[in-house]
Parts: sequence; structure tokens; C-alpha cells
Amino acid sequence: MSENYNKPKSNMPRFNLSWLYMFIAMTIAYLYFTSDDSTSIDRQLTYTEFKNMVNKGYASKIIAYNDNTVDMFIKPEYVKEVFKDDYKKVGRSPSMQVEVGSIDALDSFLEKAQEEGHFTGEVSYEKKSDLFGAFFWNIAPIFFIVAIWLFIMRRMGGGATGGINPFSVGKSKAQVYEKGENANRITFKDVAGQEGAKQEVQEIVDFLKQPQKYTELGGKIPKGALLVGPPGTGKTLLAKAVAGEADVPFFSMSGSDFVEMFVGVGASRVRDLFRQAKEKAPCIIFIDEIDAVGRARSKSPSMGGNDERESTLNQLLTEMDGFGTNSGVIILAATNRADILDKALLRAGRFDRQIHVDLPDLNERKAVFEVHLKPLKLDDTVDPDTLARQTPGFSGADIANVCNEAALIAARHQKNAVGKQDFLDAVDRIIGGLEKKTKIMTAHEKHTIALHEAGHATISWFLEHANPLIKVTIVPRGRALGAAWYMPEERQITTKEQMLDEMCATLGGRAAEELFTGHISTGAMNDLERVTKQAYGMIAYAGMSDKLPNLCYYNNEEYSFSKPYSDRTAELIDEEVKRMINEQYERAKEVLTTQKEGHNRLAKLLMEKEVIFAEDVENIFGKRPWASRSEEIMNQEGPKELTEEKSNEEAPLLENKEA
Repeated sequence: MSENYNKPKSNMPRFNLSWLYMFIAMTIAYLYFTSDDSTSIDRQLTYTEFKNMVNKGYASKIIAYNDNTVDMFIKPEYVKEVFKDDYKKVGRSPSMQVEVGSIDALDSFLEKAQEEGHFTGEVSYEKKSDLFGAFFWNIAPIFFIVAIWLFIMRRMGGGATGGINPFSVGKSKAQVYEKGENANRITFKDVAGQEGAKQEVQEIVDFLKQPQKYTELGGKIPKGALLVGPPGTGKTLLAKAVAGEADVPFFSMSGSDFVEMFVGVGASRVRDLFRQAKEKAPCIIFIDEIDAVGRARSKSPSMGGNDERESTLNQLLTEMDGFGTNSGVIILAATNRADILDKALLRAGRFDRQIHVDLPDLNERKAVFEVHLKPLKLDDTVDPDTLARQTPGFSGADIANVCNEAALIAARHQKNAVGKQDFLDAVDRIIGGLEKKTKIMTAHEKHTIALHEAGHATISWFLEHANPLIKVTIVPRGRALGAAWYMPEERQITTKEQMLDEMCATLGGRAAEELFTGHISTGAMNDLERVTKQAYGMIAYAGMSDKLPNLCYYNNEEYSFSKPYSDRTAELIDEEVKRMINEQYERAKEVLTTQKEGHNRLAKLLMEKEVIFAEDVENIFGKRPWASRSEEIMNQEGPKELTEEKSNEEAPLLENKEA
């Protein structure tokens, strides 16, 4: 069966039924406007013959037109005499045509014939009918309406199918990649990092290549696998790699391609997709962003349930695990919102396994950098280890963007190769935005910003669990007037002490403003927002409060209109948040008071250079006594085990919840 589908595709245009229907309509219209009730044989008469027939009494009716042509209708009793052997081919009252010199001469002749009794019929004068005009004014509106209808159908559903066919709205719009069609197909070698995810999908490839190895033992091939992870982590790339490794037909479709405004279109496309897949089995169906159709069904219609989307989901559930068999058809799906998917979709027998494609850790980021650095022209200063350390929380797509941005920056500065500084500038631009050196500031404003950023740097230097400092700048970037760049620690678990140290370092800017200027400003709005969210996460979700210990009020229901705690508990949470933030704020002021001299030197240096690095801070305060976690990992020898590390930028509740 598969041989038929592996034949080279023909470039011949596909036959479209809509053109057949249009041809039939035009034929009917032509026959309608060109038909004549008299069904006469065309016969042209001379004017002499015309007068003789009138004088003999053959004419029953005469119609004169404005173009000097005349139609003469013959009486039934004289049809045989006039047409002779052809009389059986004409109607009961056929007509004959003649051209006259003038209508006035015709009037004189007919008046004389009526007076003599040769002609007793009626005479009428008409305008010559324009068949083209009649066709245009009668049929053109119909064609106009049909054209608009075809256009709307094409835009709503038929446009993606490659032709103006309104009857293909219910057909699947999946892109099909045939077996052996692409010589440059993607394999697992093209996917850097994600070793755990690749190991799981490797089993699916093995199922497709050697199904008998598992079926001989009584096992069943998995129905499907769900790729779950943040955006940009390589879920779609991993699915393409599975298709490339297995070398089987690959159906790729987005979840939004199923749903249209027409009722029943989504379910019809699901049926058509699985019908095509069964014909080409073994094969893979990949549905990207499946949350577009797989969202949890509403319990009550009044809650905004979409009948069309739900019918599409129901059909998908039936096709994945219904009475029919889908032998050899494996479904891969990708989403970054697995929490909103319908539980019936996630059960065993439909998606047998969930493969987590998380953000890359330190070693995986290094591998991703090595892949994206290959096409670039680099100098000797570029180190993938350093780049991996300076991009915590970056996805594979973010790393690709960093490499591309670094190449653009190097080209902008007329360099022959991309250097380390270009990559640092690229990371800074992606995180903070473009530098705005032209922004005008007064000396007092600049001094306040320097004190603020020096406060962050000072406190982070003297707290054990604070993130290691990279550089501090007072050059405006994006919406920020200044920034301190850190090396966030990537921890598997985060303790309360670590989170409090980070909170204290974040409040260092506001504390420095109050201590050394005597006033506070709006420059700490972002710091206060981060601290407030962190405090609420620690108390309400992670249970890190003395008055509310070991309690988690996390609510995963999307359409919940009530809080999972009482008003009294809400007041208690607010009190604990205020207490925690105030304690860390006072702690920050104590550290700054103790290190007042060094802080002032740091602020003065910052005003002079505008940008200072960790080496400058080390010259003022001395070497930091604590080594960062990243340094410990990079210095480790031997094979590194894969860990499901979480970025420090994630919400604390999630880190502790998964731990």
C-alpha cells in the first residue's frame, strides 16, 4: 500500500468540481437565452418573395424591428406549401426573415394588403433584442454572487488546501512529509541537549522500526506521546527529529487548523486526518499547540463552552482510542499549557506518556551554544562554557537569538569575527533592551541612580546566597535607568534562607536611597514588584511563614471565582508579607550601614566609569568568600548526570511544589 504513496507527485492541476458546476450553469443559461418557441428553420427571403407571400395570404403575424428586419410568421395551413419537405422540422407557426428598405415603405405595403384583404393579421413594431446584454444583466449578478461565495469559502477554509474548492472545507489541512522525501531531514544529531527527552522519544522510533520486537512479547505500541515544556525549548524540533529518525510519513498540523466558524468542520478534519494516516501506516501525526482544541470541556454550557471546539475534541478522543483500530499510527502533540488540557485526553491509552522538554540546564546550554556557534566566524575569546553560565533560564530559541544578535553587533562594528564582548552585548540587549546613552539626566539624578545600583551590588556581595555579581551600569537601557547584572543560581531546590537573601539584595537599592539621600524615588518600582510577588509565593504557596506553616493555597482551577482561603487568612497573609519584606529591608539597611565607606567608593567609581565589573567590586570589598553553584558544577570532573534543574527565575512555589 505504501508504494503507491511513495510515487513522485505530479505537477498536473487537480480537477475541481466547482468548475464543472460552473460549466453546466453556463450551458443551461446559453440554451435558455438562445432557445425559440417556434423552433423554426432559418430562411432568408427577398423583399419580392416577402410581398408575394403576403399577397397570397400566407402571413399570420408580422413583427418589424428597428434595424429594418422583419419576421413573418406563416399560417399553419400553409406551412407544408412554404417549407415543402422540411415542414416536419418546424413548429406550427414558424417564422421567416426579410430585410426591408425602410419601415415607411413597409407600412404602405401592409396598409394596401389589408385593404385588399390579402393580410388579416396584426403588425407590431419592436426593438431588436440584445442577447449579450440580456445575458449580462440576467446572469452576471448570479456569477458575481457565486464568485463572492467562492472567495469567502476560500478565505474561511478552502484557501489553505491549495485551490478554490468550497467542498474541501472539511478536508484535513495537515502538511504531509512522505517517507524518504527530504534528503536533509532532521535527526537527533540536530537536537542539542534534552538528552532525557530524546531518550524517551527514541523508544517511539524503535517502536516504529521494530514493532515485532514488542508485539511478540504481548506488548502494545504506545498510542501517543505529549511533549510538554515552555516555549522555545525544541518540542516541534524534537517531533521532526522523530519523523526523520523513523523515516515514516509525517503529518504535521496545528491545533488551530481544526476549528473553523462552520459547525462540524473540525470533527470532519479530524476524521479525514486519521483516515489518511491509516492509509499510510506506520506513520506519525504531530499536532502542535494541541491546547487550541484540547482545552478542558466546560461542565455547564453557561460557562462559555464552545460546542464546535468540544465536538472537535470529542472526535479526536474517539479517533485516538475508539472502537476502531489505529495500528501503526502514533500521535505526537506539543503544548506549553498541559494544565488546561482535558483529563480524558491525558489518560493512558491516548497519550500514554508525557515527555517534559524543560529549559536547558548548564551543560545542555553549552551543547546548544556549540550547535549555533558552528556557522559563525568566531575569534579566540569566545568560550561556550562562559556563555552557558551567563544565560540561565534561556531556551534553545533564546540562545539562537543571542548568537544571531552577536553576529549582527559584530557586523555593525565592522569586525572580521564575532568576539566575547559581542555575545555579552547581545545578552544585555535581549534582557535589558537597547542602550540609551543620549538620555539626558542631571547630576543629582545620576548620583541617585549610582547609589541605588551600588546598593544592589554591595548587599549581593556580602550575602552568601545572593546571586553572583557580573557588572553594574548606570547607562539607561530599555525602560530602566540603571541595572545590575547577576549570575542567577540554578538550583534544584530553593531554601527559605536563599530566597530571603535574594529579597534583601533586591531591596538594597531602595535602602541605599533612603540612607544616603534621605528620600526615596520611583526607581525601585520594579524591585518592589518582584519582592512582593516573591513574598506572597513564599507564604501563600510554599508555606514559609511562622504563622501559616506548611500550608499551600495554590489553586489550579482556571475559572475559579473564589479564593481558596478565608478573608481572615487573607488578612494574615498580608500581615506576614509586610513583616517579611520589612525585616529584609531593615537587614539591607544594616548591611549598607556597616559597609558605608565601601558603598560610597563603589558609587563614586560607578559615576566615573558608568559601567563596572565584578573585578572592580572585588578591589573595593575584597574577594567574595563563597563560590557560586555554577562554578562548582563547571569544575566537576567526570560524567555529569542529567538533572531536571529549574531556573531561579521561576516562581518559588513551582520549585518547591515539584521538589
